Amino acid sequence: MSEDVIALINTRVVPLGLMAIMFSLGLSLALADFGRLLRRPKATAVGLGGQLLLLPLIAWSLAVLFRLPPAMATGLVILAACPGGVTSNAVVFAARGDVALSVTLTACSSLLTIITTPVLIGLGLDYFYAGGDAPVLNVGNTVERLLQMTVLPVTAGMLLRRMLPSQAEVLVRALRPVSIVILVLVILLSVVSSADLLLDNLLTAGPVIYLLNLLAMGSGLALAWLARLQDGERMTLAVEIGVQNATMATFLSLTILGNWELAIVPTLYGCIMLINAALLLRLLRWRRAGVLADAAATTD
Repeated sequence: MSEDVIALINTRVVPLGLMAIMFSLGLSLALADFGRLLRRPKATAVGLGGQLLLLPLIAWSLAVLFRLPPAMATGLVILAACPGGVTSNAVVFAARGDVALSVTLTACSSLLTIITTPVLIGLGLDYFYAGGDAPVLNVGNTVERLLQMTVLPVTAGMLLRRMLPSQAEVLVRALRPVSIVILVLVILLSVVSSADLLLDNLLTAGPVIYLLNLLAMGSGLALAWLARLQDGERMTLAVEIGVQNATMATFLSLTILGNWELAIVPTLYGCIMLINAALLLRLLRWRRAGVLADAAATTD
């Protein structure tokens, strides 16, 4: 793939894809939705704590434990520092989970990570590239670009929903699967653009990334169980913490930091999280079918 095509992907395709994803999130939000922070503080607090604090801690610990190369370790931190993705909302919807909680967590984490993401990335670069040639992070520019990529599209979606609610509802149904398609396309483009680099690092990065995703989903279930949340909320937290905004992580790696090696982790994680989310969805459906069958047998 030519350098011009790669540059086009980094500067145009990935940012536009991210903006489309965040716009679809805004279409499903209203100001009243943020009232859930007060009505359901425990579920929201547990979810945000797992996403913004526990997941980065797990990623950092794995990077140190497995002694990953600086770019790979920092890529793990970048991925964990990003918010949950709209893809998680689609998975929760398909699994008949708590969609309202899922959307609230995605929206809140997307707003909060405008501040937390640059901080965590900066710490990761300083720690893992200590004494080395680290990519340059312009914090002000990063915050500005994140505002453009997240807050503005979300706000536009919310305004459209307020002014044209029926049309917004139609768009939400149409864009929910489209968000997954955009994610897959971004991942595929990244894979094609850096196939040799991914293959060279697959054995090193793959197992750690897979373990991160399993621990992320498992920690969501564990936190929800410890907080005595309902079954639907438990599944929602597992998905929200495990399914990250890999598109944003790719955008930060390629466009903000301009380093292909940093994009190895979000590219592979995007593939793995979709596979594991599909497996989780299938497992939940089997479990639900078994519960219904047991209930029917008990009634008979």
